[in-house]
Amino acid sequence: MTMLLYIEDDLEIGEMVRSDLEGRGYDVLWLKSGEQASVMAKETQLAILDVMLPGLDGFTIGQRLKKDHPGLPILMLSARTSIDDKLQGLDFADDYVTKPFHPDELAARIEVLLRRHGQAPAGSAEIRIGHLLVKDKEGLVQDTRNQQEILLSGKQFHIFSYFIRHLGQIRTKEQIYESVWGEPYMEGDKTLMVHIRHLREKLEIDPSTPRIIETVRGVGYRVKE
Repeated sequence: MTMLLYIEDDLEIGEMVRSDLEGRGYDVLWLKSGEQASVMAKETQLAILDVMLPGLDGFTIGQRLKKDHPGLPILMLSARTSIDDKLQGLDFADDYVTKPFHPDELAARIEVLLRRHGQAPAGSAEIRIGHLLVKDKEGLVQDTRNQQEILLSGKQFHIFSYFIRHLGQIRTKEQIYESVWGEPYMEGDKTLMVHIRHLREKLEIDPSTPRIIETVRGVGYRVKE
């Protein structure tokens, strides 16, 4: 499993990022300060650093990490948006993302850095679910009974990919909608329900009795492992 070193002292942001990345298949080592960063980085494949930290700031930590672990990709994650801050960070870091950010953007930046450094991003392996073979990173879903590709629309694949990243977990309508559409869910909106119905028509052997995308009454949906 790909291990990420994440240094962030803000508990709310830290928990949000850690939970999202773990849901995407990463193992996250979350530190609240950078004193032990160089030691802990030995077991990790990428470092994500906040700039404003107690004690050593993210720039200092990043420079030390790059010196001690030259091959470790470093991503700066900061509310400091001035060009001087970005240039200072990019003097040693591989990427610089400003807050606020969308979780999908952060995940995409991480994947790019891992590929650039010869690492396989989380979730890159093939996944078998019932009669389906899913190659998430290739955007491919195949019916293993006849080896035929199942063609999904962009939004349908985005929804199914979200379920794959949270395999076995019950996800609420709000969580799914806000991740896929990137905007708040409005109670009573039938958009997600319609997309789930069309998705089942393509993926399920019997859409009237779904075994891939389960409805958890009163809560949301789940795709079992």
